[in-house]
Amino acid sequence: MNAAQSNSPADIRTGTVPDGAAGQRLDAGLAILEPTLSRERIKALILQGAVKLDGKPVARPSVKLAAGARYSVVVPDALPLDTLAQDIALAVVFEDSHLLVIDKPAGLVVHPAAGHADGTLVNALLHHCAGQLSGIGGVARPGIVHRIDKDTSGLLVVAKTDAAHLGLAAQFAEHSINRRYVAIVQGRPLPADGTVRGNIGRSDHDRKKMAMVGEGRGKHAVTHFTTEERLRGATRVECRLETGRTHQVRVHMASIGHALLGDPLYSKPPKALRDLLKAADFRRQALHAQRLGFIHPVTGSECDFFSPIPADMAELLDGLRV
Repeated sequence: MNAAQSNSPADIRTGTVPDGAAGQRLDAGLAILEPTLSRERIKALILQGAVKLDGKPVARPSVKLAAGARYSVVVPDALPLDTLAQDIALAVVFEDSHLLVIDKPAGLVVHPAAGHADGTLVNALLHHCAGQLSGIGGVARPGIVHRIDKDTSGLLVVAKTDAAHLGLAAQFAEHSINRRYVAIVQGRPLPADGTVRGNIGRSDHDRKKMAMVGEGRGKHAVTHFTTEERLRGATRVECRLETGRTHQVRVHMASIGHALLGDPLYSKPPKALRDLLKAADFRRQALHAQRLGFIHPVTGSECDFFSPIPADMAELLDGLRV
Protein backbone atom coordinates (compact mmCIF):
# COMPACT_ATOMS: atom_id res chain seq x y z
CA MET A 1 0.00 0.00 0.00
CA ASN A 2 1.34 3.45 -0.89
CA ALA A 3 2.01 6.11 1.71
CA ALA A 4 -0.28 9.07 2.21
CA GLN A 5 -0.46 11.30 -0.82
CA SER A 6 0.11 14.70 0.76
CA ASN A 7 3.08 17.01 0.29
CA SER A 8 3.61 17.58 4.01
CA PRO A 9 7.10 18.25 5.44
CA ALA A 10 9.37 15.17 5.18
CA ASP A 11 6.86 13.55 2.87
CA ILE A 12 8.13 10.06 2.01
CA ARG A 13 6.20 7.92 -0.49
CA THR A 14 6.81 4.17 -0.34
CA GLY A 15 5.35 1.16 -2.07
CA THR A 16 5.93 -2.10 -3.90
CA VAL A 17 6.12 -2.34 -7.69
CA PRO A 18 3.18 -4.46 -8.92
CA ASP A 19 3.50 -7.03 -11.70
CA GLY A 20 1.73 -4.70 -14.14
CA ALA A 21 4.43 -2.04 -13.80
CA ALA A 22 7.36 -4.41 -14.39
CA GLY A 23 9.55 -3.35 -17.31
CA GLN A 24 8.42 0.27 -17.30
CA ARG A 25 10.84 3.17 -16.98
CA LEU A 26 11.28 4.32 -13.40
CA ASP A 27 9.91 7.84 -14.01
CA ALA A 28 6.91 6.62 -16.02
CA GLY A 29 6.06 3.82 -13.61
CA LEU A 30 6.29 5.96 -10.49
CA ALA A 31 4.08 8.61 -12.11
CA ILE A 32 1.36 5.94 -12.26
CA LEU A 33 2.04 4.56 -8.79
CA GLU A 34 2.20 8.05 -7.26
CA PRO A 35 -0.43 9.96 -9.26
CA THR A 36 -0.11 13.19 -7.26
CA LEU A 37 3.42 13.62 -8.66
CA SER A 38 3.93 14.42 -12.32
CA ARG A 39 6.42 12.47 -14.42
CA GLU A 40 8.60 15.57 -14.78
CA ARG A 41 8.54 16.09 -11.01
CA ILE A 42 9.56 12.46 -10.43
CA LYS A 43 12.33 12.74 -13.01
CA ALA A 44 13.70 15.78 -11.18
CA LEU A 45 13.56 13.94 -7.84
CA ILE A 46 15.43 10.96 -9.35
CA LEU A 47 18.19 13.26 -10.57
CA GLN A 48 18.34 14.83 -7.09
CA GLY A 49 18.93 11.38 -5.52
CA ALA A 50 15.54 11.36 -3.76
CA VAL A 51 14.35 8.04 -5.23
CA LYS A 52 15.45 4.59 -4.08
CA LEU A 53 14.76 1.04 -5.24
CA ASP A 54 15.22 -1.67 -2.60
CA GLY A 55 17.03 0.87 -0.41
CA LYS A 56 19.56 1.98 -3.04
CA PRO A 57 19.50 5.44 -4.69
CA VAL A 58 18.71 5.38 -8.43
CA ALA A 59 20.30 8.09 -10.57
CA ARG A 60 18.70 7.40 -13.97
CA PRO A 61 15.01 7.90 -14.87
CA SER A 62 15.35 5.22 -17.58
CA VAL A 63 16.04 2.36 -15.13
CA LYS A 64 13.48 -0.43 -15.61
CA LEU A 65 11.20 -1.41 -12.76
CA ALA A 66 11.12 -4.99 -11.49
CA ALA A 67 8.02 -6.60 -9.98
CA GLY A 68 8.18 -6.76 -6.19
CA ALA A 69 10.86 -4.07 -5.86
CA ARG A 70 10.36 -1.63 -2.97
CA TYR A 71 10.53 2.02 -3.88
CA SER A 72 10.73 5.19 -1.83
CA VAL A 73 10.42 8.80 -2.94
CA VAL A 74 11.39 11.67 -0.66
CA VAL A 75 9.41 14.79 -1.59
CA PRO A 76 11.15 17.85 -0.11
CA ASP A 77 9.37 20.92 1.17
CA ALA A 78 8.20 23.15 -1.65
CA LEU A 79 10.40 26.15 -2.37
CA PRO A 80 8.74 29.55 -2.12
CA LEU A 81 7.90 31.19 -5.44
CA ASP A 82 10.00 34.29 -6.09
CA THR A 83 6.88 36.41 -6.59
CA LEU A 84 5.34 38.88 -4.16
CA ALA A 85 2.20 37.75 -2.34
CA GLN A 86 -0.29 40.62 -2.33
CA ASP A 87 -3.59 41.11 -0.51
CA ILE A 88 -5.77 41.68 -3.57
CA ALA A 89 -9.50 41.02 -3.25
CA LEU A 90 -10.67 37.91 -5.11
CA ALA A 91 -14.19 36.76 -5.96
CA VAL A 92 -13.91 33.08 -4.97
CA VAL A 93 -16.78 31.04 -6.40
CA PHE A 94 -15.60 27.68 -5.03
CA GLU A 95 -12.65 26.43 -3.01
CA ASP A 96 -11.47 23.21 -1.40
CA SER A 97 -8.07 21.78 -0.50
CA HIS A 98 -7.36 20.85 -4.14
CA LEU A 99 -8.49 23.79 -6.28
CA LEU A 100 -10.40 27.03 -6.42
CA VAL A 101 -12.58 28.78 -8.99
CA ILE A 102 -12.21 32.54 -9.37
CA ASP A 103 -14.55 35.06 -11.00
CA LYS A 104 -11.89 37.32 -12.51
CA PRO A 105 -12.76 40.98 -13.11
CA ALA A 106 -11.80 42.69 -16.34
CA GLY A 107 -8.48 44.50 -15.98
CA LEU A 108 -6.78 41.89 -13.78
CA VAL A 109 -3.70 40.30 -15.39
CA VAL A 110 -3.30 36.58 -14.70
CA HIS A 111 0.51 36.16 -14.75
CA PRO A 112 3.31 38.57 -13.81
CA ALA A 113 5.09 39.69 -17.00
CA ALA A 114 6.87 42.65 -18.50
CA GLY A 115 4.88 45.73 -17.55
CA HIS A 116 2.92 43.78 -14.91
CA ALA A 117 5.47 42.69 -12.29
CA ASP A 118 2.82 42.66 -9.56
CA GLY A 119 -0.86 43.30 -9.00
CA THR A 120 -1.73 40.09 -10.88
CA LEU A 121 -3.96 37.13 -10.14
CA VAL A 122 -0.89 35.04 -9.23
CA ASN A 123 0.19 37.66 -6.66
CA ALA A 124 -3.32 37.60 -5.20
CA LEU A 125 -3.44 33.78 -5.11
CA LEU A 126 -0.11 33.53 -3.31
CA HIS A 127 -1.59 35.64 -0.52
CA HIS A 128 -4.98 33.95 -0.53
CA CYS A 129 -3.53 30.41 -0.57
CA ALA A 130 -0.65 31.02 1.84
CA GLY A 131 0.29 27.71 3.46
CA GLN A 132 -2.14 25.74 1.28
CA LEU A 133 -0.05 25.22 -1.87
CA SER A 134 1.59 21.81 -1.92
CA GLY A 135 4.42 22.50 -4.33
CA ILE A 136 3.49 22.16 -7.98
CA GLY A 137 6.73 21.19 -9.73
CA GLY A 138 8.56 21.57 -6.42
CA VAL A 139 7.63 25.25 -6.03
CA ALA A 140 4.77 26.57 -3.89
CA ARG A 141 2.70 28.20 -6.59
CA PRO A 142 -0.86 28.16 -7.88
CA GLY A 143 -1.40 25.93 -10.91
CA ILE A 144 -2.79 28.08 -13.70
CA VAL A 145 -4.06 25.54 -16.24
CA HIS A 146 -5.84 28.05 -18.50
CA ARG A 147 -5.85 31.79 -18.92
CA ILE A 148 -8.27 34.63 -19.52
CA ASP A 149 -7.10 37.80 -21.24
CA LYS A 150 -6.52 40.82 -19.00
CA ASP A 151 -9.64 42.61 -20.27
CA THR A 152 -11.88 39.54 -20.38
CA SER A 153 -13.93 38.83 -17.26
CA GLY A 154 -15.19 35.56 -15.87
CA LEU A 155 -14.46 32.13 -14.49
CA LEU A 156 -11.01 30.60 -14.07
CA VAL A 157 -10.04 27.38 -12.27
CA VAL A 158 -6.73 27.20 -10.38
CA ALA A 159 -5.03 24.08 -8.98
CA LYS A 160 -3.46 24.01 -5.52
CA THR A 161 -1.84 20.57 -5.80
CA ASP A 162 0.02 18.46 -8.33
CA ALA A 163 -2.89 16.00 -8.46
CA ALA A 164 -5.41 18.74 -9.26
CA HIS A 165 -3.04 20.34 -11.77
CA LEU A 166 -2.42 17.08 -13.63
CA GLY A 167 -6.10 16.12 -13.64
CA LEU A 168 -7.31 19.50 -14.88
CA ALA A 169 -4.55 19.74 -17.50
CA ALA A 170 -5.59 16.32 -18.84
CA GLN A 171 -9.21 17.45 -19.17
CA PHE A 172 -8.16 20.61 -21.01
CA ALA A 173 -5.97 18.51 -23.33
CA GLU A 174 -8.92 16.18 -24.01
CA HIS A 175 -11.21 19.20 -24.69
CA SER A 176 -13.68 17.85 -22.13
CA ILE A 177 -13.94 21.10 -20.15
CA ASN A 178 -17.22 22.96 -20.68
CA ARG A 179 -16.29 26.59 -21.37
CA ARG A 180 -18.96 29.00 -22.54
CA TYR A 181 -18.43 32.71 -23.14
CA VAL A 182 -20.90 35.54 -23.68
CA ALA A 183 -19.74 37.97 -26.36
CA ILE A 184 -21.25 41.06 -27.98
CA VAL A 185 -20.22 41.16 -31.64
CA GLN A 186 -20.66 43.57 -34.52
CA GLY A 187 -23.48 42.92 -36.96
CA ARG A 188 -25.64 39.80 -37.18
CA PRO A 189 -23.99 36.47 -37.91
CA LEU A 190 -25.57 34.53 -40.78
CA PRO A 191 -26.27 31.76 -40.18
CA ALA A 192 -27.24 32.71 -36.64
CA ASP A 193 -25.49 29.62 -35.23
CA GLY A 194 -22.34 28.00 -36.53
CA THR A 195 -18.80 26.76 -36.03
CA VAL A 196 -15.51 28.46 -36.82
CA ARG A 197 -12.55 26.19 -37.46
CA GLY A 198 -9.07 27.41 -38.23
CA ASN A 199 -5.53 27.31 -36.89
CA ILE A 200 -4.51 30.27 -34.75
CA GLY A 201 -0.95 31.55 -34.57
CA ARG A 202 1.04 34.73 -34.09
CA SER A 203 0.32 37.39 -36.72
CA ASP A 204 3.07 37.98 -39.27
CA HIS A 205 2.24 41.70 -39.34
CA ASP A 206 1.72 42.56 -35.67
CA ARG A 207 3.36 40.52 -32.91
CA LYS A 208 0.73 41.70 -30.41
CA LYS A 209 -2.00 40.02 -32.42
CA MET A 210 -2.98 36.46 -33.18
CA ALA A 211 -4.35 35.47 -36.58
CA MET A 212 -5.87 32.66 -38.58
CA VAL A 213 -2.96 30.82 -40.19
CA GLY A 214 -2.63 28.00 -42.71
CA GLU A 215 -2.26 24.27 -42.14
CA GLY A 216 1.01 23.32 -40.53
CA ARG A 217 1.16 26.60 -38.61
CA GLY A 218 -0.24 27.68 -35.27
CA LYS A 219 -2.62 25.50 -33.28
CA HIS A 220 -5.88 23.82 -34.24
CA ALA A 221 -8.86 25.79 -32.88
CA VAL A 222 -12.64 25.30 -32.91
CA THR A 223 -15.31 27.73 -31.66
CA HIS A 224 -19.07 27.03 -31.73
CA PHE A 225 -21.32 30.11 -31.57
CA THR A 226 -25.06 30.55 -30.97
CA THR A 227 -27.07 33.75 -31.33
CA GLU A 228 -28.75 34.67 -28.05
CA GLU A 229 -30.09 38.17 -28.73
CA ARG A 230 -30.24 40.53 -31.71
CA LEU A 231 -29.31 44.12 -30.86
CA ARG A 232 -28.94 47.44 -32.67
CA GLY A 233 -26.06 46.85 -35.07
CA ALA A 234 -24.78 44.05 -32.88
CA THR A 235 -25.56 40.58 -31.54
CA ARG A 236 -25.15 38.85 -28.23
CA VAL A 237 -23.75 35.37 -28.85
CA GLU A 238 -22.69 32.42 -26.74
CA CYS A 239 -19.34 30.93 -27.77
CA ARG A 240 -18.48 27.39 -26.71
CA LEU A 241 -14.79 26.61 -26.87
CA GLU A 242 -13.80 23.18 -28.12
CA THR A 243 -10.16 24.23 -27.83
CA GLY A 244 -8.50 26.99 -25.82
CA ARG A 245 -6.09 29.14 -27.83
CA THR A 246 -4.81 32.64 -27.17
CA HIS A 247 -7.46 35.19 -28.24
CA GLN A 248 -9.51 32.32 -29.75
CA VAL A 249 -13.00 33.85 -29.54
CA ARG A 250 -11.69 37.27 -30.56
CA VAL A 251 -9.82 35.97 -33.62
CA HIS A 252 -12.47 33.48 -34.76
CA MET A 253 -15.40 35.92 -34.55
CA ALA A 254 -13.36 38.65 -36.30
CA SER A 255 -12.47 36.17 -39.05
CA ILE A 256 -16.15 35.82 -40.02
CA GLY A 257 -16.75 39.58 -39.97
CA HIS A 258 -18.22 39.83 -36.47
CA ALA A 259 -15.48 41.15 -34.21
CA LEU A 260 -16.16 41.74 -30.53
CA LEU A 261 -17.30 45.24 -29.60
CA GLY A 262 -14.62 47.23 -27.82
CA ASP A 263 -11.81 44.92 -28.91
CA PRO A 264 -8.75 47.17 -29.36
CA LEU A 265 -6.89 44.66 -31.55
CA TYR A 266 -9.46 43.08 -33.85
CA SER A 267 -12.47 45.42 -34.03
CA LYS A 268 -13.16 48.46 -36.23
CA PRO A 269 -16.82 49.22 -35.59
CA PRO A 270 -18.87 51.77 -37.57
CA LYS A 271 -19.25 55.28 -36.13
CA ALA A 272 -22.66 54.61 -34.55
CA LEU A 273 -21.22 51.76 -32.47
CA ARG A 274 -18.07 53.74 -31.67
CA ASP A 275 -20.22 56.57 -30.34
CA LEU A 276 -22.28 54.17 -28.25
CA LEU A 277 -19.14 52.55 -26.78
CA LYS A 278 -17.79 55.99 -25.94
CA ALA A 279 -21.06 57.07 -24.32
CA ALA A 280 -21.08 53.91 -22.21
CA ASP A 281 -17.36 54.40 -21.39
CA PHE A 282 -16.84 50.77 -22.40
CA ARG A 283 -13.08 50.26 -22.85
CA ARG A 284 -12.55 46.52 -23.33
CA GLN A 285 -13.57 43.59 -25.49
CA ALA A 286 -17.15 42.58 -24.73
CA LEU A 287 -16.29 39.06 -23.61
CA HIS A 288 -17.20 37.24 -20.41
CA ALA A 289 -16.36 33.64 -19.39
CA GLN A 290 -19.80 32.81 -18.03
CA ARG A 291 -19.83 29.01 -17.66
CA LEU A 292 -17.15 26.57 -16.54
CA GLY A 293 -17.74 22.85 -16.07
CA PHE A 294 -15.34 19.98 -15.36
CA ILE A 295 -14.90 16.78 -13.39
CA HIS A 296 -13.18 17.40 -10.07
CA PRO A 297 -9.73 15.86 -10.65
CA VAL A 298 -9.51 14.37 -7.14
CA THR A 299 -13.06 13.66 -5.93
CA GLY A 300 -14.52 12.78 -9.34
CA SER A 301 -17.60 14.93 -8.73
CA GLU A 302 -19.19 17.01 -11.51
CA CYS A 303 -18.51 20.74 -11.15
CA ASP A 304 -20.50 23.40 -13.00
CA PHE A 305 -20.14 27.11 -12.29
CA PHE A 306 -21.96 30.19 -13.61
CA SER A 307 -21.00 33.86 -13.49
CA PRO A 308 -23.56 36.61 -14.14
CA ILE A 309 -22.76 39.17 -16.82
CA PRO A 310 -20.75 41.99 -15.16
CA ALA A 311 -22.23 45.47 -14.78
CA ASP A 312 -20.27 47.12 -17.60
CA MET A 313 -21.40 44.54 -20.18
CA ALA A 314 -24.96 44.60 -18.83
CA GLU A 315 -25.04 48.38 -19.29
CA LEU A 316 -23.69 48.04 -22.82
CA LEU A 317 -26.39 45.47 -23.65
CA ASP A 318 -29.08 47.82 -22.35
CA GLY A 319 -27.80 50.59 -24.60
CA LEU A 320 -27.85 48.28 -27.62
CA ARG A 321 -31.35 46.92 -27.16
CA VAL A 322 -33.87 48.03 -29.78
